[in-house]
Amino acid sequence: MCGRYSVNPKAKGASRAVKLLQKAEAEAHYNAAPSQGLPVITDEKPNEVQFFQWGLLPHWASGPDYHPKSINARAETLAEKNTFKQLLKRHRCLVPADGFYEWKKVGKTKIPYRILLKNEDLFTFAGLWDEWADKETGEVRHTFTIITTDANELVKPLHDRMPVLLHPGEEKLWLQEAPDADHLKLLHPYPSEEMKLYQVSPLVNSPTHESPEVVAPDTTTGTQGSLF
Repeated sequence: MCGRYSVNPKAKGASRAVKLLQKAEAEAHYNAAPSQGLPVITDEKPNEVQFFQWGLLPHWASGPDYHPKSINARAETLAEKNTFKQLLKRHRCLVPADGFYEWKKVGKTKIPYRILLKNEDLFTFAGLWDEWADKETGEVRHTFTIITTDANELVKPLHDRMPVLLHPGEEKLWLQEAPDADHLKLLHPYPSEEMKLYQVSPLVNSPTHESPEVVAPDTTTGTQGSLF
């Protein structure tokens, strides 16, 4: 799954999100969490950054308090579940990030790790978005969810799921109109050999902690960076 991530608009890389984030003068998020307004790039407006709330509020929801608001959507069932299959056809998005977090359970303790590309480039998650409108007040809310797939060998010791990371060459296809089968082919685990991870401070456990210290390697224990 993916429940926390980071996005540094100053990060480099070949992703289309790099220049768009800089143009939008987006702020850094070291501990992006559900319900926050975060940058996305949609198929509807592929040349600009918009800020949507993380946690999908479907257009058919009876009200803004609809629950649960999906923060993740499983790649394997997108074409089957009513909540997602229409969004796969018409409401896809890129979610810029430069890392994400996962926790390893050791006894009763959960140890947080940050997972990122070896070159530390900015990348994008594959996502879906929707627009909910209040018919009485006219209020409009835009929300998104991040697609997940099976974990690769790097992430598997932490969790059996991971977000779908897109290579820069796949981003255009994800945003452009195409048969569902073409989009579904992109939803696979990212190669382990192109990624790395390290242990971070328990600061990440609370979304109230939003500072560069959250992404810093944890040097308080002798097991830093070890999964075993």
